[in-house]
Amino acid sequence: MIIKHADDKTKRLNLLAELTQSDRLDARQRQWCDDEIMRLKRGIQGERDAAFYIDSYFKDGKNHAVLHDLRIEVDGDVAQIDHLVINRMNYVFLFETKCFNGNLKINEHGEFTMSYAGGKQFGIPSPLEQSRRHERILKKLLDTLEITGRTAKPTFVHAVLLHPKAIITRPSPKTFNTDNVIKADAIETWHQKWVDKDVGVTATLNAFLNIRSQDTVREWGDKLARQHRPTDLLALPEFIRPREASVPRAKTPVPAAKPAPTAAPVTPSKQDATAGPDEALKRKLICVTCGDKITFPEGKFCWANDKRFGGFQYCREHQAQFQ
Repeated sequence: MIIKHADDKTKRLNLLAELTQSDRLDARQRQWCDDEIMRLKRGIQGERDAAFYIDSYFKDGKNHAVLHDLRIEVDGDVAQIDHLVINRMNYVFLFETKCFNGNLKINEHGEFTMSYAGGKQFGIPSPLEQSRRHERILKKLLDTLEITGRTAKPTFVHAVLLHPKAIITRPSPKTFNTDNVIKADAIETWHQKWVDKDVGVTATLNAFLNIRSQDTVREWGDKLARQHRPTDLLALPEFIRPREASVPRAKTPVPAAKPAPTAAPVTPSKQDATAGPDEALKRKLICVTCGDKITFPEGKFCWANDKRFGGFQYCREHQAQFQ
């Protein structure tokens, strides 16, 4: 039975694709984004291919609960499990998916090396050891959730799933056993062989003593699915943070000049008949009666009729006072 499918990582791919188009990244940051996109796409495809073969074999059975892409956190430790299968006899299978684009070589010490076209070789972390680290974290969670047999704790089985077209160079089985490093399309054959070879009479008797119901297996699967803690698809490492956009430095504003105080207009009725308007108001485009601004034609008309207006200027309304 399939309890959990892989998370949708489309948001992550879209974010990285948008970042590669940003002019705020330098060459090193952009290269990281390109590499991350390639790695993520390859991982998604590898997990999808492996899930297809796992589901084809286990999905119709009710004795196994299958969870894909399970991420758990226990006491600050994190385990990202590609595929987990737990059965009624208290066996837990941890499948680590690797979608390499080169040829895999395993030496007699259990060391993994990838070979690429052109003769380049790179050592890679052992996926078997990676899966065993996941086991240590998962054990704590199973204890907390009380997922266990009637008389014994779960038994863990580790396997590495590679692309069906992968080329694997193996050491002698006498120096290092690689039976659990397989191509994903061979999972059914591998499982049947594992049952025949590794589950002996004693183990089978113990397994029957610990057998649980189909409902219990589903309940276990649901418990584990509820413990899934997905990664933040929008999180980025600190060094990939885009540099701040350059903002032009704002010019210091020049304070506006304070307007010269306007002399209070002197009305003909109140002004001293002998003194007249303030001489400082002459030739200003300001009506000396109301203090409002006037147009140049209005001022010019007053100045052209010096005898009438005394050399001062008035708005049209107050020009009428001199009729």
